[in-house]
Amino acid sequence: MTNYTNFKVETDADGIALITWDMPGRSMNVIDEKVMQELAAIVDQVAADTNIKGAVVTSAKEAFSAGADLTMLETLGANAMKIGKEKGPQAATEAIFEWSQRLNGIYRKLETSGKPWVAALNGLAMGGGFELALACHYRVASDNPKLRVGLPEVKVGLFPGAGGTQRVARMIPPQDALQFLLKGDHLKADKAKALKLIDAVVPAADLIKAAKEWIKAGGKAVKPWDEKGFKLPGGAVYSKGGMMTFPPANAIYRRETYDNYPAAKAILQCVFEGIQVPMDLGLKIEARYFTKIISSPQAANMIRSLFVSLQELNKGARRPENIPPKKIAKVGIIGAGLMGAGIAYSSAAGGLDVVLIDRDQASADKGKAYTDKIVSGQIAKGRASEAQKAALLGKITATPDYDALKGCDLVIEAVFEDRKVKQEAYAKAGAVLPDNLIFGSNTSTLPITSLAKDYKKPENFIGIHFFSPVDKMMLVEIIMGEKTSDEALAVALDYVRAIKKTPIVVNDSRGFYTSRVVGTYIGEGHRMLADGIPAAMIENVGKMAGMPVGPLALNDEVAIDLSLKILKATEADGGANAVDADEKLLLTDMVEKRGRFGRKNGKGFYDYPEKGPKKLWPGISELQKKTLSADELDALGPDFVEEQKHRLLVIQALETARCFEEKVLTDVREGDIGSILGFGYAPWSGGTLSYIDLMGTKKFVALCEKLAEKYGPRFAPSKLLLEMAKTDDRFYRRFAPVKQKQAAA
Repeated sequence: MTNYTNFKVETDADGIALITWDMPGRSMNVIDEKVMQELAAIVDQVAADTNIKGAVVTSAKEAFSAGADLTMLETLGANAMKIGKEKGPQAATEAIFEWSQRLNGIYRKLETSGKPWVAALNGLAMGGGFELALACHYRVASDNPKLRVGLPEVKVGLFPGAGGTQRVARMIPPQDALQFLLKGDHLKADKAKALKLIDAVVPAADLIKAAKEWIKAGGKAVKPWDEKGFKLPGGAVYSKGGMMTFPPANAIYRRETYDNYPAAKAILQCVFEGIQVPMDLGLKIEARYFTKIISSPQAANMIRSLFVSLQELNKGARRPENIPPKKIAKVGIIGAGLMGAGIAYSSAAGGLDVVLIDRDQASADKGKAYTDKIVSGQIAKGRASEAQKAALLGKITATPDYDALKGCDLVIEAVFEDRKVKQEAYAKAGAVLPDNLIFGSNTSTLPITSLAKDYKKPENFIGIHFFSPVDKMMLVEIIMGEKTSDEALAVALDYVRAIKKTPIVVNDSRGFYTSRVVGTYIGEGHRMLADGIPAAMIENVGKMAGMPVGPLALNDEVAIDLSLKILKATEADGGANAVDADEKLLLTDMVEKRGRFGRKNGKGFYDYPEKGPKKLWPGISELQKKTLSADELDALGPDFVEEQKHRLLVIQALETARCFEEKVLTDVREGDIGSILGFGYAPWSGGTLSYIDLMGTKKFVALCEKLAEKYGPRFAPSKLLLEMAKTDDRFYRRFAPVKQKQAAA
């Protein structure tokens, strides 16, 4: 037996080496520098030892591997930047290229070692971990229902760079390979086997035995593409099959990404170019593209926001250190409408007992039925069982009796956005709850400080803002009122962690952070209408910029009547100059004259037929004082389209910067994560603050001033941005979290 730090190697009487991956101090195996060093040594050991006839690689943990440690890749990018400053860009590129070939070289040596290798997948196998399995000559998976395999790197701005693009495209037809690589899906064992990415699925108890039996039965130690006469599944690039795959794939890529994601484009290029040449050259092509992508600012921002920052926030980066953890076992929810019902489902799904309160039994039961509906849908898709549904429903007690809240560890109010309704709920709850219990409000717009005045202990009152639909949206915005205590914050964060969602912590203001910023996106769509831009163009420009939907479609989802209500409340507090007159006229016409409230009543900027997809309402043009004709738009040219994209992205980034200046936001990570998870701000940018850093504050301020001159003072750069622009400073440099500052020092 040979022991390494991360692996254990045992050779049995049949000469089969069992390599067990088990990283100390980690819940999951990942690929880091030490793992690569040890894996390279093990491959050499297996190849050189004549007593070893073959090898099986497996994991001692519940999962096989989560893939590469992305913090290692983030460090690689930072080091390359340092080399670039010291020795020039070519030296930086060469350093990354050399590094990117290391893991590729280890896997290639494994598959050409002359010894058969089997991957025995006992659980989750992702990214570089699954690429290790693909390099093996045979893959056997356990029937573990939690097992998933996939190459999800594209979701963080990268692509599989350890041979994944080349092996997958040689194992399955190109259309299937591209779909698998570009979507980054996680496949169950049976689906992976059907695609021929896994060779066998066996009971968990037989996993190692089945792997060894394949070797003993004469398992082949040569990959098909290393044999003479190998033919690609699905045909060559320049064949009938190839011509039916690559041109449509390119069109779909552009339709889905608008060319905002360099990694997705690189996947297409790697597959297209790589399968036309021998494997070793294909791997070199992949390494070159990987070097280019990992050097891109988009990849750096996406890795930082969607992996590093996300993990830090999920692990409690903003939790007060002096407050001991609180186990949340039972939560009370007041209000069984759409939001309250969604919070009840998410809480029960997180393993908590739930008391769901509403004005009468029928209303409370209706809220509980929402969980029944969701899980019934999962059962229909084979994702849940009747027993699981019964257990989940058993966790929810639906009642109009406030006394049932006794014994809860946290209570959340999710009633209608009306102060009087909320005050009544607070009074009823306060009468039965102990003074030290933490009380949260799911309000999306009403200031927490003012709401807290109506609760018996304002220091125990905190905002816990969920997003709709609650079961699908992963973000929760925690809002601190002026008197909110650290204990309230700690309990709210413990609860969010218990239900496996991502928290951001913000300070109180009208609209807080997310509602305030997304309101600028929707509002700019309204102003574009007033400028005469056709509705279809507004929506397409939004998607071209990287937003999931256009501003008009988003307004329909939020509800147009709610937008009007917020606008009127803003006007009441700040006067007529606090709102845009054209926007007020548009919303008043839509809601009060035409009864178009949005998706909820099937009539908004879009029409929502009972059957078929939504369509833009033909009457929108009637609301416009002027409409730019096709000839006028054509004369304006492509620069006009770019300008409109900038309007939609800049207005949101600018408002985020204002939130930071006003200390509504205090952590750059939360600004970016909140913008992506909360309202889908262009993920390719890394988030609203990363968007500014990507451009540079000097260029961003210049763009703001240009837009302000043409479209109005709402685009005027803030005092903080003007100050930062003097030295072209960056948010992640000036306001880096403490840990990142220490690392940079």
